[in-house]
Amino acid sequence: MSIEVGAKLPGKVSGITNFGAFIDLGEGKTGLVHISEVSNGFVKDIHDVLTVGDEVTVKVTSVGDDGKVGLSIRKAQEQTAEPKREYQRRDNNEHQGNRDRSARPAPKKQFTRAQPMNSKQDFDSLMSSFLKDSDDRLTSLKRNTEGKRGGRGGRRN
Repeated sequence: MSIEVGAKLPGKVSGITNFGAFIDLGEGKTGLVHISEVSNGFVKDIHDVLTVGDEVTVKVTSVGDDGKVGLSIRKAQEQTAEPKREYQRRDNNEHQGNRDRSARPAPKKQFTRAQPMNSKQDFDSLMSSFLKDSDDRLTSLKRNTEGKRGGRGGRRN
């Protein structure tokens, strides 16, 4: 029996490790199902999902040159569970009346400048008050740290 990538095979769990489960495929062939390929959801402990001796259906994901066989239970279940639906692409002009208008982004509004002189004066006054406040803070900070030892290169006698 030759094992090919993409083939679905029945198998039996022959061993469980922290990182996955070994599956006996028959005729002396064994493959590994990584813990991430056991289930669609997160699997913290593989013992919660599989036990030694369980019969499983696996899909071959890889066959290495050294004989290592990569398997997936998750991918084997996806294909049997629900076939993918194919959707036909609609023409953009067709069925526009059925679409929800609120889903469309609002048209961009034009930016208008109202009273450009006031905003400039406001900015200038804000900037000058910021500079004054900042200067006051720096002065008080320097005054408080200069007299203390180790205060950023303060005076030394």
